[in-house]
Amino acid sequence: MSPKQQRGEATAAQVLDCALDIYASRGEAGLTLGAITKASGVSTGSLYHHFGSLHGVLVTLAQSWLSRLLDELAGELKRADDARGGVHAAVRAYLRFVQDHPDASRLMHSVTMDREITVHAHRIRGAQEARLAPIAAWLYAHQESGQLAALPLPVLESLILGPVTGIARRWLSVGDIDIEEATRTVPEHIWRSVSP
Repeated sequence: MSPKQQRGEATAAQVLDCALDIYASRGEAGLTLGAITKASGVSTGSLYHHFGSLHGVLVTLAQSWLSRLLDELAGELKRADDARGGVHAAVRAYLRFVQDHPDASRLMHSVTMDREITVHAHRIRGAQEARLAPIAAWLYAHQESGQLAALPLPVLESLILGPVTGIARRWLSVGDIDIEEATRTVPEHIWRSVSP
């Protein structure tokens, strides 16, 4: 990688770090171009060059954190001895990730990102394909071995991740869920929904 490319990556990372800090302290309404350029020291022109728009910063930030989450889930599945252990580990890892990174998780589960996913689902899924492929392969392999229910893979994925996403959203927004208890009890309930 050339020095110019390294500087470009460092600039983009600096913008994303500052954007998350601003999002955490001021919410989405406080995440403005002016706030980002002031906090990061990056010019508006450079910001547009790297991200195209303020919306591009927001989407890139959420996508980068989604990548981290998917990498963690794939790692947990890879280390599991069997399908039940993998489902348990993935659910616990998701909830742990939300606890460890509440600001980034709040962004990933925001109405803005829901809208983005609804409008650009194929593009977003395509951008995450390298991270989703190992998860899909794990599901398929355990389904073929008879350890997971004979359901379409998108349904299996939804049965595993859908409830966890709902719990994460509720914990992040309302706060009336004991996430430690959920981490202990929910994995087995989800496993029952996908076991053969």
